[in-house]
Amino acid sequence: MTSRTGFFVLAGVLLLVALICVGEGVQLIATGKPLGIGMGLCAFVIPVIGVWFLRQTVRFGRDSERLARELEAEGGLPVDELKRTAGGRIDRDSADAVFARRKAEAEAAPGDWRAFFRLAVAYADAGDTPRARKTMQHAIRLHRTTGTTGTTRTTIDNPARSSA
Repeated sequence: MTSRTGFFVLAGVLLLVALICVGEGVQLIATGKPLGIGMGLCAFVIPVIGVWFLRQTVRFGRDSERLARELEAEGGLPVDELKRTAGGRIDRDSADAVFARRKAEAEAAPGDWRAFFRLAVAYADAGDTPRARKTMQHAIRLHRTTGTTGTTRTTIDNPARSSA
């Protein structure tokens, strides 16, 4: 199952659970008892949170794909230059070298979304998904404010050495 297929299956399940929560909430409110009404109102909150999360995830995916297409059109997509073990795993030293280069590029150009996009890919290659996502979100924000040179500098950690 591909990531996209898995996402759509889980999104469908989330929407089904949201409908069930709303139905249960309506039934609880219909009891007319204070506890039932309170629990029914809480049942309405769960779908709102789920749908908000789903929306944010879809938006992130759409925005990062748009950046990838734009970078590809410019010829600036990062090339997979990582060495791999016989089993296909990424070699840690290779990931460290690529990450160090991408980190230096991002620190040298703090307002360039392209550098942060490539850094996000380096994080992902090193297996640090949370930092990859955070860095990609930063690249998306920079892309939205094209022309802005970010003057705030953040510490960029080495994910290959920080992961267990």
